[in-house]
Amino acid sequence: MDQARVVAAVEKGLFIDGKWVDATGGRTFDVVNPATGQTLCAVADASPEDGRAALDAAVAAQPAFAAMSPRDRADILTRAFELLHERVDDLALLMTLEMGKPLAEARGEIAYAAEFFRHFAGEAVRIDGGFQTAPAGGARFLVTRQPVGPCLLITPWNFPMAMGTRKLGPAIAAGCTSVIKPAPQTPLSMLALMDLLVEAGLPPGAVNCIATTDAGAVIEPMIRSGAIRKLSFTGSTGVGRKLLEQCAEKILRTSLELGGNAPFLVFEDADLDEAVDGAIAAKMRNMGEACTAANRIYVHSSVIDEFGRRLASKMAELRVGPGTEDGVNVGPLIDAAALAKVETLVADAVSRGASVLTGGTAPGGAGFFYPPTVLTGVPRDAAMCDQEIFGPVAPLTPFDTEEEVIAAANDTEYGLVSYVFTNDLRRALRVAEALETGMVGLNQGVVSNPAAPFGGVKASGLGREGGSVGIDEFLETKYIGIKM
Repeated sequence: MDQARVVAAVEKGLFIDGKWVDATGGRTFDVVNPATGQTLCAVADASPEDGRAALDAAVAAQPAFAAMSPRDRADILTRAFELLHERVDDLALLMTLEMGKPLAEARGEIAYAAEFFRHFAGEAVRIDGGFQTAPAGGARFLVTRQPVGPCLLITPWNFPMAMGTRKLGPAIAAGCTSVIKPAPQTPLSMLALMDLLVEAGLPPGAVNCIATTDAGAVIEPMIRSGAIRKLSFTGSTGVGRKLLEQCAEKILRTSLELGGNAPFLVFEDADLDEAVDGAIAAKMRNMGEACTAANRIYVHSSVIDEFGRRLASKMAELRVGPGTEDGVNVGPLIDAAALAKVETLVADAVSRGASVLTGGTAPGGAGFFYPPTVLTGVPRDAAMCDQEIFGPVAPLTPFDTEEEVIAAANDTEYGLVSYVFTNDLRRALRVAEALETGMVGLNQGVVSNPAAPFGGVKASGLGREGGSVGIDEFLETKYIGIKM
């Protein structure tokens, strides 16, 4: 694999109004390979002035882009879908180099990312409205759907391509121009996508991309300018709260996909092999660095020992190493701070009485690696029960009754996703309805699907991405009253 070629092929500037430009003053920042700790390249580091230039380009392009036919916008998305598949190997390698996930998983993310473009290509030509006679007669109601306007899209580092297409897909389909800001840890995937969108036929200014290490200084003026009409953000709940406060001044439409603290419930009648496989899927996707990751695994006390043994055995078989190497299942964490956090959380749980069934100690050396780890007997006052672990650590806690485990699962400010494993249909529906989350996986450890609405409740966010409702977040409803 020609790693240097793949990195060199990516433009490193700011993408504004269809052109690649340098940041103000020529500022740049380094992109680091988390498997080695070494610098891959430097990319342009946007200033507030650069952010304003990108916003101005989006505003200027909005009328023409909104007037483009739905079919033309759908064709752009369809061609982009095809190009992502044509270039999956290079794009997957680029992603692995900048954020660590194994190549097989990176290829899976490119395919997943492409599906958002295909899905919203279909939604673009299904934007509808309504017409009816007023109940009292004498008038008609005409209901139309129009683009909300220029959007600010902010994506995280853990799924650097899919979180971008999940926002860009509905924005383009609806006829909204945008400024997208990727995470500074992983800008390369999104920068590569810009050239691909141009090749697919995207007009200048319809999408603008700026990377920056000073997000607060660049983003806040854009939000407060009033020129942006919608914010879509995926990231931490803390940052989401700050952005929501800023959006309140101009009453901006907001979509927030924030933190999670997913409970994973295994009842005594569950198929344990299925539950173990589901736990690995829910826990180990992207090395556990996912808002949907199983964070609190509650197992009925009658089966927790057997479940723990089987899970530890399978987790111990996973190979840790650079994602570019064949046979690697678990890549590095994103940076040194992420590794230190996982180490601290595991040490805290052990100090409170948890037992280590496998893993539990970082190997040291180059890169930010942590082994797949299973802890059992994790007390509910352990720090990892109240915050996202964001690492390959599966904490097991016993429970005895349905009422007890539902109360424990709901005892969090978060409400993104939960997982339930049981062969009792009535229990499955009863528990799924009682859990305070926006999504539930019944006997499955992965819920994400471009055709389904993704999002949470409580402190896990506002709005939904994906599914038939995903495009609604980028459309305004207009009512026109007609006197007859």
